[in-house]
Amino acid sequence: MKKISLILLAAISIWSCSENIEDLNVNVKDPSNVPGEALFTSAQKSLVDQMVNTNVNNNIFRLLNQYWTETVYTDESNYDLVTRTIPEQHWQFLYKDVLKDLDQSAKNITNTPLGLTENPLDKQNKLAIIEILNVYTYSVLVDTFGNVPYTQALNLNYKTPKYDDALTIYKDLIGRLNKAIANLNTGGKSFGGSDRMYSGDITKWLKFANTLKLRMGITISDIPSESALAQATVSSAAPFVFESNLDNADLKYLTATPNTNPLYVDLVASGRSDFVPTSTLIDAMQTLEDPRLAKYFDSNQDDPSTPQIEYIGGENGASNSFANTTHITPTVQVPDYPGTILDYAETQFLLAEAAERSLYGTPADAESHYNAAITASILDWGGTAADATTYLANPAVAYTTATGTWKQKIGTQSWIATYNSPFEGWSSYRRLDFPVLATPADAVSVLPLRYTYPIIEQSLNKASYTEASSAIGGDAVATKLFWDKF
Repeated sequence: MKKISLILLAAISIWSCSENIEDLNVNVKDPSNVPGEALFTSAQKSLVDQMVNTNVNNNIFRLLNQYWTETVYTDESNYDLVTRTIPEQHWQFLYKDVLKDLDQSAKNITNTPLGLTENPLDKQNKLAIIEILNVYTYSVLVDTFGNVPYTQALNLNYKTPKYDDALTIYKDLIGRLNKAIANLNTGGKSFGGSDRMYSGDITKWLKFANTLKLRMGITISDIPSESALAQATVSSAAPFVFESNLDNADLKYLTATPNTNPLYVDLVASGRSDFVPTSTLIDAMQTLEDPRLAKYFDSNQDDPSTPQIEYIGGENGASNSFANTTHITPTVQVPDYPGTILDYAETQFLLAEAAERSLYGTPADAESHYNAAITASILDWGGTAADATTYLANPAVAYTTATGTWKQKIGTQSWIATYNSPFEGWSSYRRLDFPVLATPADAVSVLPLRYTYPIIEQSLNKASYTEASSAIGGDAVATKLFWDKF
């Protein structure tokens, strides 16, 4: 009996092993086996990381806008995009680390059966939020390069994806955004703690989506053939956009690596002193007696012989002494400083534009939005309502008396307010052509109006690259995008 029992036990053991042997072939690192919620979190963080970081290998928007300049290595301040293959890094981050993860996240969430107690609206909301971030990311790619891979971009069957027409992409993105907004339902939940921006708050995502829609409508508003679409897009979005700084799209970073704000990594953890504010921005703000000077900058020149009563910016594009110039405020250098990709101040500047363009309201409404935008920026940086009132009373700032056209007034103040949202600052500059930014003495080109395509595309996807370059008018930084008409 003992022998029979041992034989049966061995047989059962062998049978059990044969039943589970397929588990040995499972790739535990395969994204298709990762919860869709985790992939969403990863994509969200990768997106914000790329938009806010200042590593010169990845993102030089603060240098293009002449907010900051470099101290020793000045290539990027002089608009050299090629040496460090900066366009390629931007391209790869957004396609590989953001769009691909969002795509797989949607697939995994779609394919995961609902639990017995789960609300179907929860899954619907998750998919709508993923779609909103897809639209945001593709809009950034188009606003950076022009024509880009879109319909074939994430399909592995296409080894050399075609580049789609930028305007066609934009129009499709607006349609996708409208559908995503319609699918968001406050009767359900979404990502909860996996959402590092809004903790799954559907109301906040509705505001974010409509604010993005407002931005996209304004972006195409100078295209004569799209005036009706711009009008419909702006007017349908404007009533539902951000209402205060509490709505800002801020990703919450942590105090421990690898989940800290990239600015902390670039400015503190690196142990380097590569960046200082430009005299371009500091001089403009000092002239206007801007109360954000003490918020944006730290009057902490290291040289004790230098008076501490004023801010001294670095010369854009030249070598600069870190010790003898004003430094960047410590506020943005703490590990858990939030990363922002869309905010209330920008929203109000967009509404001021919409009013001047008669897309929503009338030009008479522009002043109130302009004032609200500046006030929101000052408050968001820790200033007071009194600071904003005093600043807006300055004849050089007040909407009715400030110098120039509405484009100059809004463009100049938007440039100042988007100091920590450098991509949108660059987009605003290209759309409004203000402020006037002088070209550095050693610049290799004019201030870029777009990124050139990644060099690797010329070898790995040559036919598509060549066709796209020809379609947009040449793969050069001076080539204007489809919406940049003036």
